[in-house]
Amino acid sequence: MPSAQEQFEYLTQTIDVALPEGRLLEQLESSVETGTPLRVKLGVDPTAPDVTLGWAVVFDLLRRFQEMGHIAVLIIGDFTAQVGDPSGKSATRRRLSDDEVNGHIESTLSTIKTLLLEENLEIRRNSEWLGAMDMADILEMTAGVTLSRLMDRDDFSKRWEANEPISMIELMYPLLQGTDSVAVRADIELGGNDQLLNLLMGRDLQERAEQGPQSVATVPLLVGTDGVKKMSQSLGNYISVKDTPDEMFGKTMSIPDELMPQWFRLAAGSTRDESEAIEAALADGTRHPGETKRELARSIVEKYHGAGSGQEAEAAFDQVFRDKAAPDEVPTAPLPDGDPVWVPGALAEAGLVASNGEGRRMIKQGAVKIDGHRIDEENVDRVSIADRTVQVGKRRFVRFTEPS
Repeated sequence: MPSAQEQFEYLTQTIDVALPEGRLLEQLESSVETGTPLRVKLGVDPTAPDVTLGWAVVFDLLRRFQEMGHIAVLIIGDFTAQVGDPSGKSATRRRLSDDEVNGHIESTLSTIKTLLLEENLEIRRNSEWLGAMDMADILEMTAGVTLSRLMDRDDFSKRWEANEPISMIELMYPLLQGTDSVAVRADIELGGNDQLLNLLMGRDLQERAEQGPQSVATVPLLVGTDGVKKMSQSLGNYISVKDTPDEMFGKTMSIPDELMPQWFRLAAGSTRDESEAIEAALADGTRHPGETKRELARSIVEKYHGAGSGQEAEAAFDQVFRDKAAPDEVPTAPLPDGDPVWVPGALAEAGLVASNGEGRRMIKQGAVKIDGHRIDEENVDRVSIADRTVQVGKRRFVRFTEPS
């Protein structure tokens, strides 16, 4: 096992806040002395069907703890997901059904496992203990928590001052998350920096349960591809860890230049010193923004798709955007029956657009081309689209073939 100081330097590359101050290093020193691994908790609520690069930041940190020999305790919030985390929200969020939550678990858990090590991994669902609580347990949980303590949260206090509603179930959320820490006897809890007060609640509840209180560590929130708000599936400003290399490369090339230092550090895995050096070089002009962004895109692609995949994705990107040509390998789809062909429906059936409506909007915007020629009509002659390459937007291609 590496020394405590070596572990600390490796683990804190992406950590922005660790509380209580100095406690994390003390825990690592104690772990090295006793040979006892730390129990490092991360709770995730399955409220969306995909895993984004932003979400992966905290999984990367959890994996670093695993690499140092500590136990990753991954809490799947199947119970808390139905309550809804109010962190950062300006209004009461819609509660999810049990079926919705289980669907999200099914679509994300296998991906999350690929981001972590198989060894030193413990996975629990918090319905195990939260679902078994009765009214006496709930009253005991809430007895030592004051409303003023909960109102320390900016999101609650702002909504209170604006006379916006705050439901009782939202006030309960931090206590439920804190109860998770008690249930798994966490030594450390990780989360995004919008989770800090939720994480600190776990310390309070552990002390009341006569456990040693956990330390907490947070990571910054990765800004999305729009350059404005945190990466979010609901906002559409995200890159999925399951995106193809070409999609991942192309989407990364679309981010604003000012995001690059943060993305190098959080999304590509560069060290803090490396990302700060990149930021300084971009500022003084010794680094070219375009070439730097290509380096970033290659690094992110290779992190998820392996060595060499970044260069291949870059070549495909250049073929499409610099050389104005279709990629070498274009997926095929059967052309729907009928002549003329209604293009919005054909695009939706081929998966190039999410709906007929999106297909119609893309045509109106001039974003649909057949063999490089823009179309402005929804219906086209069958002969003009069969066995030809159709492009939607910048990165979506298909070749429609006649059904056999």
